[in-house]
Amino acid sequence: MGCGTKEPKITQLCLAAIQRLMSHEVVSETAAGNIINMLWQLMENSLEELKLLQTVLVLLTTNTVVHDEALSKAIVLCFRLHFTKDNITNNTAAATVRQVVTVVFERMVAEDERHRDIIEQPVLVQGNSNRRCVSTLKPCAKDAYMLFQDLCQLVNADAPYWLVGMTEMTRTFGLELLESVLNDFPQVFLQHQEFSFLLKERVCPLVIKLFSPNIKFRQGSSSSSSPAPVEKPYFPICMRLLRVVSVLIKQFYSLLVTECEIFLSLLVKFLDADKPQWLRAVAVESIHRLCVQPQLLRSFCQSYDMKQHSTKVFRDIVNALGSFIQSLFLVPPTGNPATTNQAGNNNSGGPVSTPANSGMLGIGGGVTLLPAFEYRGTWIPILTITVQGSAKATYLEMLDKVEPPTIPEGYAMSVAFHCLLDLVRGITSMIEGELGEVETECQTTEAASSPTQSSERQESPSTSDQMDKEIVSRAVWEEMVNACWCGLLAALSLLLDASTDEAATENILKAELTMAALCGRLGLVTSRDAFITAICKGSLPPHYALTVLNTTTAATLSNKSYSIQGQSVMMISPSSESHQQVVAVGQPLAVQPQGTVMLTSKNIQCMRTLLNLAHCHGAVLGTSWQLVLATLQHLVWILGLKPSSGGALKPGRAVEGPSTVLTTAVMTDLPVISNILSRLFESSQYLDDVSLHHLINALCSLSLEAMDMAYGNNKEPSLFAVAKLLETGLVNMHRIEILWRPLTGHLLEVCQHPNSRMREWGAEALTSLIKAGLTFSHDPPLSQNQRLQLLLLNPLKEMSSINHPDIRLKQLECVLQILQSQGDSLGPGWPLVLGVMGAIRNDQGESLIRTAFQCLQLVVTDFLPTMPCTCLQIVVDVAGSFGLHNQELNISLTSIGLLWNISDYFFQRGETIEKELNKEEAAQQKQAEEKGVVLNRPFHPAPPFDCLWLCLYAKLGELCVDPRPAVRKSAGQTLFSTIGAHGTLLQHSTWHTVIWKVLFHLLDRVRESSTTADKEKIESGGGNILIHHSRDTAEKQWAETWVLTLAGVARIFNTRRYLLQPLGDFSRAWDVLLDHIQSAALSKNNEVSLAALKSFQEILQIVSPVRDSDKPETPPAVNVPVPVLLGSISGPGLSRPFVRTDSIGEKLGRYNSSEPPIVTDELEDLNLWWAAWNTWYRIGSESTKPPVTFDKLTFIPSQPFLTALTQIFPALYQHIKAGFSMGDLQKLGITLHSAVSVPISSDASPFILPSYTEAVLTSLQEAVLTALDVLQKAICVGPENMQIMYPAIFDQLLAFVEFSCKPPQYGQLETKHIANAKYNQIQLFAPAEWVALNYVPFAERSLEVVVDLYQKTACHKAVVNEKVLQNIIKTLRVPLSLKYSCPSESTWKLAVSSLLKVLSIGLPVARQHASSGKFDSMWPELANTFEDFLFTKSIPPDNLSIQEFQRNESIDVEVVQLISTEILPYANFIPKEFVGQIMTMLNKGSIHSQSSSFTEAEIDIRLREEFSKMCFETLLQFSFSNKVTTPQEGYISRMALSVLLKRSQDVLHRYIEDERLSGKCPLPRQQVTEIIFVLKAVSTLIDSLKKTQPENVDGNTWAQVIALYPTLVECITCSSAEVCSALKEALVPFKDFMQPPASKVQNGES
Repeated sequence: MGCGTKEPKITQLCLAAIQRLMSHEVVSETAAGNIINMLWQLMENSLEELKLLQTVLVLLTTNTVVHDEALSKAIVLCFRLHFTKDNITNNTAAATVRQVVTVVFERMVAEDERHRDIIEQPVLVQGNSNRRCVSTLKPCAKDAYMLFQDLCQLVNADAPYWLVGMTEMTRTFGLELLESVLNDFPQVFLQHQEFSFLLKERVCPLVIKLFSPNIKFRQGSSSSSSPAPVEKPYFPICMRLLRVVSVLIKQFYSLLVTECEIFLSLLVKFLDADKPQWLRAVAVESIHRLCVQPQLLRSFCQSYDMKQHSTKVFRDIVNALGSFIQSLFLVPPTGNPATTNQAGNNNSGGPVSTPANSGMLGIGGGVTLLPAFEYRGTWIPILTITVQGSAKATYLEMLDKVEPPTIPEGYAMSVAFHCLLDLVRGITSMIEGELGEVETECQTTEAASSPTQSSERQESPSTSDQMDKEIVSRAVWEEMVNACWCGLLAALSLLLDASTDEAATENILKAELTMAALCGRLGLVTSRDAFITAICKGSLPPHYALTVLNTTTAATLSNKSYSIQGQSVMMISPSSESHQQVVAVGQPLAVQPQGTVMLTSKNIQCMRTLLNLAHCHGAVLGTSWQLVLATLQHLVWILGLKPSSGGALKPGRAVEGPSTVLTTAVMTDLPVISNILSRLFESSQYLDDVSLHHLINALCSLSLEAMDMAYGNNKEPSLFAVAKLLETGLVNMHRIEILWRPLTGHLLEVCQHPNSRMREWGAEALTSLIKAGLTFSHDPPLSQNQRLQLLLLNPLKEMSSINHPDIRLKQLECVLQILQSQGDSLGPGWPLVLGVMGAIRNDQGESLIRTAFQCLQLVVTDFLPTMPCTCLQIVVDVAGSFGLHNQELNISLTSIGLLWNISDYFFQRGETIEKELNKEEAAQQKQAEEKGVVLNRPFHPAPPFDCLWLCLYAKLGELCVDPRPAVRKSAGQTLFSTIGAHGTLLQHSTWHTVIWKVLFHLLDRVRESSTTADKEKIESGGGNILIHHSRDTAEKQWAETWVLTLAGVARIFNTRRYLLQPLGDFSRAWDVLLDHIQSAALSKNNEVSLAALKSFQEILQIVSPVRDSDKPETPPAVNVPVPVLLGSISGPGLSRPFVRTDSIGEKLGRYNSSEPPIVTDELEDLNLWWAAWNTWYRIGSESTKPPVTFDKLTFIPSQPFLTALTQIFPALYQHIKAGFSMGDLQKLGITLHSAVSVPISSDASPFILPSYTEAVLTSLQEAVLTALDVLQKAICVGPENMQIMYPAIFDQLLAFVEFSCKPPQYGQLETKHIANAKYNQIQLFAPAEWVALNYVPFAERSLEVVVDLYQKTACHKAVVNEKVLQNIIKTLRVPLSLKYSCPSESTWKLAVSSLLKVLSIGLPVARQHASSGKFDSMWPELANTFEDFLFTKSIPPDNLSIQEFQRNESIDVEVVQLISTEILPYANFIPKEFVGQIMTMLNKGSIHSQSSSFTEAEIDIRLREEFSKMCFETLLQFSFSNKVTTPQEGYISRMALSVLLKRSQDVLHRYIEDERLSGKCPLPRQQVTEIIFVLKAVSTLIDSLKKTQPENVDGNTWAQVIALYPTLVECITCSSAEVCSALKEALVPFKDFMQPPASKVQNGES
């Protein structure tokens, strides 16, 4: 009532009172109605307007009594006050309206709260229910409904239904109210269908209707283009509409799916370039609001993009942003779209490449002061607008502006840029969060489902739900990414290229990185690769030719232009003129050298992002590792980083050439980059196996490219990939198995590359990995994981197939290091390691061989005990193979030493090795049986330990035939020493193999090589080493080998005979050995042949197998019966028993009697000895057989050889004497005879021949005589049947005697006879000539032997029967007849004395056997011999002294004495002819024979007076002997005398005649001599006649003597003094005839 007064004062008081009452809530519903009516009136009267508003507000907020019409009236009242003329009132009213609207809706919310507990039966609402049909709503809700409905009506400029009394209304205010309700009370609309209905039916159509001017409007189009003028967009409404739309989308999207699609499409359209700038700015702000709500974006994607036949709203939004950003850069001079495209396509060189590969990020920021984007001259500053992640709009909040504001340059760009960033950030964080949840759920589910089955049952349904959920979610995520990535990438790449601000660049890169990682996690390969490509291109200089970026997924993008709402927007290619700070200049990595390229700070920034990406998201990179690594490789190359140990990249010290220029900024950064690079690969240890494989594959293909590039030039190759493979391998050692094969397989290829630097790194990487792998503490350790160990060592072996020496050197150095560090634990890896050493071939250079050999030496010295015994054979093989290398003699020789050491090791550790090998063998045997195959190993049947020895022997055997003499020598000595020293370890049966497969095989090869060796002279060996002439041809060097080998084998046969003989085929082996000895002995080389005989001697010295240790100390008494012990006896020092080959009894017997007991072995033994004899004979006969033709090179066996050969016989004979037959004797004779006949070469003669002043035998001649001596002694003690051999021996000896006068011929060889030449003259002979020996001493010695022998054997039947005496005489006749012509005077003297000795023995024998006629033929021979000797045709030498002559005469006298004592007295037993011959001879001798050469002084000596006297005496003695039995004999002597006297008479007569005629001239010398002879003979005759018995002298004879007297007297007149003195002597004896005449005087005078 007070208010009704309309008095201001009263009204104020009343309103205050009413307010107070209301605040105490004492107003009833009706009172409230009254109050409102009263307030209405005040309003109409414009009184206390502010107070009114205040009162209404209090009334409505303090209680809920005002409803329905009263409420609507109150609200209208406020609206009316809003439109007064008073500004303050207006604003207050507006605020009040807002508050009242809020109150109405708050009441409804409170009401719902109250009624929530009461469960209502929901009332079905018909879809087409009337707007007014709100009967179902509760009171407060009804009010709210009516209010909201009227607000829509008002905005739409329609009349309100409920707010009766509204006079005017603005759209802007209405829209603001709608927005605030929608924004503040979304749950009202979501919970109540009526309200939802309003939203759908009223609000959305309204908004769309109000948007129409904005949609239709085209900026810059002339009004004439459309029929009706288009209403211009009005900023306040447009802006408010966008706010409403934002709220609708944000709050009620789920209700208004279709409507939202329309709204969003509109938003996208508002970004078009032909819309006003302010509209675009506001639209971008609206879109920004959406972009910060990833869940909302997700809903869009699910509702539109994933539905068929629906607009791809989400994709359009992103693409629109992209196009928007592009359009901002391409401000065309006119609004013609064609120019846009041209601008976008100015990179006319082909497909436009996507991402920015130009702008490089500055480390020190851009040059410009303001952060900005700059592209093709368009410069757009970047404004800082919002905190990241919140969309704080600027223009959407300008509710008070009526005119569109001016938009600062760069604002829209900045907002769009932030939209993109927030979009990326939102999507990725949302999806990754959900992904993480799914993964953890999966893990917990798995964990939960494992413990018990029951829990599994419970879990299973939820698990399957979860799986479905995950499938659905994943589809959404993939769709979201697929929808947005193209647009995002296009926009971000452009921005990256244009960015000049480090922070902006960082943000763009971060966005690209997160997208790449997200795509990777979702397995979207194309998009992932595209983002990565963008970052990669950003890292490299503009237009850098990197194929991998231009050919991979990038290509699929670059040609695609995205169609966004019908506009064709080309992907913009990066601008090259970027205003970036250049921080580095370097060489591009390309096949052809190009100019330099520049890196900007932005490039480096991109590179860091790339590193970051690889480091943090390596697990999802998959195949794009290829892109990443290729880019890094190029950057590393440009920056000049080079690999260092372990694969880390370090700045190269001298960075290649002048082309690389680095600023200090980069220089400080390089170590950091290198560090990050290393860390990147270190982090590969956290990758899962698949990702790791991707990484390895990428590195391998990079490396392959680098290899291709490095072919054919020696430029520095890119080693990035190899270094990083190494690094990756090293950090993933704990699971090396999964990557080892691809890794090492590739590195092995690198090792084969022709570029040395590349190879070297490949090898470095490979060997480092192997060493690291072996030293790494694996779990389980390598010692328990043999497969892994072999896997690790395998590449080392594979390297052996590479021929580059530098690689092999690395390989071997690696082996050496492995040995030094891991040698003890190699175990099953030994065969591989040894194989590597053994794989070094001869042609691979000295240093390689040397290194490999060092390894081997280390193995042999340190590791033999630690390796499995099965590898020992490999060690032997390897050591042997080094012996065969011909690069370095020392290595070969040392390796032979190693083999010797190895054999010692076998010997010391024999038992353990044997056990281990037998165990292994058993295992292998078992395996072989299971597989049904035959176990195959060398020398199979022998036990494994023996096989090891055999391998060793075989290796040494190979070395024994090496081309180099020093190696052969060393190997031969080692082979025989090892067999000698350690042979006892072998099983008995293995000796068979040793003999046949090792020793004889070796002998065969040596024999073959020796016989085919070159005879060319070898010039002095390299450098200044002189070769001795005895080794200056290959043949001579091989000879040495042959000698060594043969001697070694013979020694083994000798020392190990007790082992070899029981083997069963000993006799065959013996034959083979003899065959070798024979071929060696017959080889045309003195050294070999002589050595062969030495070996022959060696094997013959052995008594049938007795070993010294078993010989009894003292021979037991002869008669003790010795028990025969058989069985096995262990020899001293032998670990294995050997079966004895003979019994003790047999041995003892051998010492006690000449006939040892025969044991079975004896027979076999005999065969062996006979085989030896046959060999001896063959050697003898072959070697001494004269060659058919002779030239300079004819081979003639040497004296030592023949001597040795002959010396062998006595030893041999001891064994075969029992069966030695006449035939054998003949063979022997032939051999000895030929041997003695062999001449010696003149250059050797000084050493063999004694000086010729001494008569000494050569050793050969000694030996020959010894041989015969042995034989003769054996015959002497031998059985009767052997004695028939005497004659043969005599024959042999006599043949030798003949040599004294007639040296033997040796084929057609012309020899110089030395005869009595003096020693020093020998050197005058030409060296190639042959000198026959001086055989005289030999013949003389033989003669002595004959005499001795004959003295012993003269009476033997065989000697008598075989006419030995006759042969002796016949032989002696030669020197005797030659006498002074003999080569040596001693010869005939010896022959005489021998003849005398022999006859003294033989003649009695001959007389004994006279009747048998066995000696008949001897007599004539003897007579002739006497004749030839006594009346020799040879002339004594001029220089013969008188004493000599006398001595010789006394010899003649001896012979006559023999005749007088031994022959003539027994004339009746002697053939008559013989006696006659002897008489004639004496007769001849009694006349002084003369020689014309005597000087007068010597004449009386030379006349052999003694001899003549002796002859006369003998003649007379036997002529007048009273014992004459037959008249014939007397007749012979009488006749002889008369002849003699008659001859004297004649000579005297002739002399007297001549003397008379000659007058004063002296007579010729001969005639004087003759007369002197005759005179002497007469005196001798008279002497002789006086001495003879008178009755024996015939009267006639005396008469003849006396008749000489007158003639003698006649001679007195001669003038020669000599004749006178002889005459004196002759006349003196006649005194004896002067005696008184007898009675018959007349007879005496007649």
